[in-house]
Amino acid sequence: MRSRGGARMAASKMVMASLTAIRPFSCAAAASASASYPGRLAPHPPDLIKWVRREGGFVHEAVKIAQDASFGLGLVATDEIPKGSELVVLPEHVPLRFGSLESDGGDGADAVLANLARQVPDELWVMKLGLKLLQERARVGSFWWPYIGNLPEAFSVPIFFPGEDIKNLQYAPVLYQVNKRCRFLLEFEQEVRRALEDNKPSDHPFGGQAVGASALGWAMSAVSSRAFRLYGKKLADGNYDDVPMMLPLIDMCNHSFKPNARILQDQDDRNKKMLVKVVAETEIKQNDCLELNYGGLSNDLFLLDYGFVVPSNPYDCIELKYDGAFLDAASMAAGVSSPSFSAPAPWQKEILCQLKLDGEAPLLKVCLGGSEVVEGRLLAALRVVLASDVETVQKHDLNTLKSISVEAPLGIANEVAAFRTIIALCVIALGHFPTKLMEDESMLQKGVSDSTELAIQFRILKKSVIIDVMRDLTRRVKLLSSKETSAAQG
Repeated sequence: MRSRGGARMAASKMVMASLTAIRPFSCAAAASASASYPGRLAPHPPDLIKWVRREGGFVHEAVKIAQDASFGLGLVATDEIPKGSELVVLPEHVPLRFGSLESDGGDGADAVLANLARQVPDELWVMKLGLKLLQERARVGSFWWPYIGNLPEAFSVPIFFPGEDIKNLQYAPVLYQVNKRCRFLLEFEQEVRRALEDNKPSDHPFGGQAVGASALGWAMSAVSSRAFRLYGKKLADGNYDDVPMMLPLIDMCNHSFKPNARILQDQDDRNKKMLVKVVAETEIKQNDCLELNYGGLSNDLFLLDYGFVVPSNPYDCIELKYDGAFLDAASMAAGVSSPSFSAPAPWQKEILCQLKLDGEAPLLKVCLGGSEVVEGRLLAALRVVLASDVETVQKHDLNTLKSISVEAPLGIANEVAAFRTIIALCVIALGHFPTKLMEDESMLQKGVSDSTELAIQFRILKKSVIIDVMRDLTRRVKLLSSKETSAAQG
């Protein structure tokens, strides 16, 4: 611990004396982020399954913790498990949650922690729970140490990438989010330092330890990759509040869009307290990993929050900004004469305002890919601006204009022009990546570090989304053109 002059030396010695009662933080999260299977915090971690059972929880006799070739440590079935079987049940006191962090009461260390939590933006709720996680990690004798000791000492999320591998992502929206999170951690480190200055040891929420950006990043990554948002206390109106919590053992289930298990909450018949359960959604075969669906997330969120990407992700998409001049250029490149995206007619502008692509406080982010192929707002805008007949447009409601499954509502020529404009957008978007797909694949074959490999895999999948959209729309253009030809010949 550093001191600044003699006046602080005595205080520093007082804090140092208390370190015998805390577990020190380390910078392992940053130093070993490239490890394929990072070690756990405790060199010899407690038996997590035994701990859950000892605390009144249930773990199916055929469930064990094992190393998986693809995902690292996870839960595996040692025997066949019938559909509907309870796999893990946690009593109410076992999940790690905010508790009193956001209440106005409390004093000492808990009050300091609560004040720190209030300084965290709501969108970064993971950091609030991360502060509680750090407090329990530092505390010797913590109730949750058997769980925390089993947590990874490092995470493969981009905030821990070397600078060159952050650049290797090559995708502006994710680069923005990585930089935003890194800036927050560096700034919040200073907030934490100021909040902890001159605290007496008994009021220090982390046992006297300095909490740097690395430790904060580790905590934020632990929560983002493992926490669930579940029902908390019952409210006066009969509903339940939404509470982030970490679920020991359950959070070792891996992800699948076709999961073999699911989470549910139930009340204990004996004491009416809430139980968190994992139940077999299908029959689970011997040696199968237990898998939950983490949600319909894009690879941006899987990478940022969990540190992995999913090939053939049906929810992955590309973000673009709706920009009139950019769309005019794309439309002209597609062979459309005199597009008017940068100067729409008043009636077109009115519809663009309804789509929130113009007017006050517009939402200009639009997406390609995913289940829609083309975001409905973008498709409707293209159809409308490329149309010349206001009466034809006014025959259709916005939902019809936004739907790609409604074929050519404004005519085949209009639809072909819209699709070709999007294909041109895709070509331009691909050109913004510094490397080509074949170059990326060649780099992977040569062998690179784990973080470089993950960055390259991510950008390959982003480019694949663009190519898939181009193929889909090219097929649609060919079908429409053939129909137009047949109609002309008929």
